[in-house]
Amino acid sequence: MTDFAQSERAGLADTFLQVGPDAPTLSGDWTARDLAAHLVVRESRPDAAAGMFVSPLRGHLESVQAKVAAQPWEQLVEKVRSGPPRLSIFGLPRVDELANLGEFFVHHEDVLRAGDHGDARRQLPDGEQTALWGVLPRLGRLTLRDSRVGVVAESPGHGRRTLRPPRDDHGNVVLTGAPGEVLLYIYGRQPVTDVQLDGADRDVAAFGEATLGF
Repeated sequence: MTDFAQSERAGLADTFLQVGPDAPTLSGDWTARDLAAHLVVRESRPDAAAGMFVSPLRGHLESVQAKVAAQPWEQLVEKVRSGPPRLSIFGLPRVDELANLGEFFVHHEDVLRAGDHGDARRQLPDGEQTALWGVLPRLGRLTLRDSRVGVVAESPGHGRRTLRPPRDDHGNVVLTGAPGEVLLYIYGRQPVTDVQLDGADRDVAAFGEATLGF
């Protein structure tokens, strides 16, 4: 079985070295250096990574991440490439694929589609698109939590599945595109994705008001 999370990790590390530490990304105002530091902290410092979800710990997260980001660039990229410490939960093969495939795919595209090469598109292996299709429902529960509108993904060759049921009296919108494109869309990268959005005007408008991503 191909480990696509590891493939994305290695590819992102290569891309980091190609673009350099000051390259822009699609992760807010983060540079490539900031993004690399985030990935290292996420896997190796659970005490700090908790600040991504617990507001009182955010200052600790920012302090630790700044120290990690200050390392020499090649050393920082090597930490991304080599992966989590041996005792990290992210080091377990099953957890790695479940927790890291979407994360590393999205952040790899954050670097590739930012800056002067924003129109670049990779041709992913069919197996990786299938793997991304498999993680969509789980990630959709998190990235679409602010949406009152139901969200359905439709990908030619993969099928159709509900990512979120509607709330209140709203209906569904349908996101049509390759699994990787739909994943980028629900992570909040809508402007750079090749996704078609369909639905009733009222539902499309309500969906547009939702904050997508983490």
